Amino acid sequence: MTTDIKFADERLKLSPFHERQAALNLRDSWSVWNGYKFAEYYYDSEYEYFCVRNTCGTYDICPMQKYLIEGDAAEAMLNRMVTRDITKLKENRVTYVCWCTNEGRMIDDGTIFKLGPKKFMLTCGSPSLAWLRKANFGFDAVEIKDVTDTLAALSFQGPTTFSVLKEMGLEGIEDLKPFQIGYYDFAGTKLMISRTGFTGDLGYELWIENDNALELWDTLYEIGENYGIQPYGEAATNMARLEAGFIMPYMEFNEALKTVHYQHDQTPFELNLGWLVDFNKPLFNGRKALLLDKKNGPKYTLTKLDIEGNKPAEGSYIYGDKKCSLEIGYVTSAMWSPAVKANIAMAMIKTEHLHGEIWAEIYYEKELRQYDKVARCSIKEKPFWAPTRARMTPPEHY
Repeated sequence: MTTDIKFADERLKLSPFHERQAALNLRDSWSVWNGYKFAEYYYDSEYEYFCVRNTCGTYDICPMQKYLIEGDAAEAMLNRMVTRDITKLKENRVTYVCWCTNEGRMIDDGTIFKLGPKKFMLTCGSPSLAWLRKANFGFDAVEIKDVTDTLAALSFQGPTTFSVLKEMGLEGIEDLKPFQIGYYDFAGTKLMISRTGFTGDLGYELWIENDNALELWDTLYEIGENYGIQPYGEAATNMARLEAGFIMPYMEFNEALKTVHYQHDQTPFELNLGWLVDFNKPLFNGRKALLLDKKNGPKYTLTKLDIEGNKPAEGSYIYGDKKCSLEIGYVTSAMWSPAVKANIAMAMIKTEHLHGEIWAEIYYEKELRQYDKVARCSIKEKPFWAPTRARMTPPEHY
């Protein structure tokens, strides 16, 4: 007797690396990302974070959306869609981009890989195929292909990553510069490696066909055993990206196409991403609205804060006085940073109050009792964590 299982076609997809990840996920801690079963953490998020900062770790980015855009008008189409001028992007290079609605509200951010004169790859956190097709209106010579489920991708981050890749025999890996793409012989196929990542540290992203994914994993872990390799999940990633000052959707910004309440989404200028907006381009989506936003100045500005004490300011409101009578913003992300040895946060603060006093009202629990404190905040202009090794070429060989 057979029984139809309701919603059986909506089961979570499994990454090409899942077989190896499942064996290492001792806590059986899984989350969901774009319909994929996805590790929140494997053993302990702080242990995994320390591996990223001190040795090396792998982070599965197969669920990240990946689109190939090819054709005579591929560059022109993408250049009209995103705010940055990608005509300046050279072949085998990667650049960070964002794209907006006509009202200048940010839809998403991501990276564009220039794979050839007329071939690009766009990667982003959320599905964007519908928007790409809309952006392609009026361009005949462009082909858009979703390769999310056929191209395996693994983020490999930490100070010993280069040593592992070098021992794999990847000739010329020492010459790969930040935001550069290289191709290497591996298992009878081509392994694409970009010197990119989401940790602010030395790191790479590895791209290979699904059929070769497990062999890549096994090779990394066989050689990486002597270099402290460890898989890490979303929790450790969130810690590392905050130290690097990178934004996260649904924490620092709401995706404009999914936001219900008026102006509960953000503009690039509010997110301190004005450097991504190139008004020298003649036309791109949201240009008119963003010109006005730049002229008038953003109402809020995403700000990096160093907060006194050691109690993370998660979910805190920001005030312009110690008495907490003048509310001027709210914290988006916060943590005690082991690497920086500081209480750090990012917060959306009303721009007009950035030059005055800034205080955070922090609530925390201690042995089942609830406490609160008011802590002074100071603005940090640079990323909390930006080690020299992240940019060094060739990297240090351990």
